[in-house]
Amino acid sequence: MADDLKVFRTWSSPFGLRIIWALQLKGLDYETIFEDLSQKSPLLLQYNPTYKKIPVLVHNGKPISESLVILEYIEDTWKQNPLLPEDPHERAMARFWAKFVDDKLFESVFDVLVTGGKEQEEAVLRVMENLKYIEEELKGKKFFGGATIGFTDIALCWTANLLGIIEEVTGIKFVDAEKFPQISQWILNFCDVPVIEANWPPRDKLVIKLQTIREKHITSK
Repeated sequence: MADDLKVFRTWSSPFGLRIIWALQLKGLDYETIFEDLSQKSPLLLQYNPTYKKIPVLVHNGKPISESLVILEYIEDTWKQNPLLPEDPHERAMARFWAKFVDDKLFESVFDVLVTGGKEQEEAVLRVMENLKYIEEELKGKKFFGGATIGFTDIALCWTANLLGIIEEVTGIKFVDAEKFPQISQWILNFCDVPVIEANWPPRDKLVIKLQTIREKHITSK
């Protein structure tokens, strides 16, 4: 019997895109259910009653939540086109950097988007420090795992798109080829992969969405 795969996500979330790209890189068929998080569907609440958010992967009726957990599940379930290396230490490091991306880099970038003044200046410094770690880790590599896209690349996926949009919305430059040559080249390599290129959300809609998020946070302070 063929696998029944459903992905609950929103049109704009990079965390949902992680799952789409992983499934496509594995060559798997799936159904996408787009959610409106201002009016969450009964199915989403049923499948993820704890966090009540996307993404959720439903495999033959069984739900898995949290994007990095879902990526691990996909990797454990379908062995073709592996996302994690075979070596245990390399696998551990891939997980380490994926967690760093979520816990450190994403949080600092989001803080730049939703703050101003001294608070924003401090957030920018944190972003630059975090990007230096990523730059160092990418030295001598096309992708984090080597020649092909892997677990950490998918975790970092949002930087290839959202960083540029946040730069546009805030007027603050994060990445250029002179300051971060490895990251700049990684972004080009990542975006050049057909599976990646075909699934980006519309840039103009993302700009409007992030402008709205920034204005909402700034005016509420």
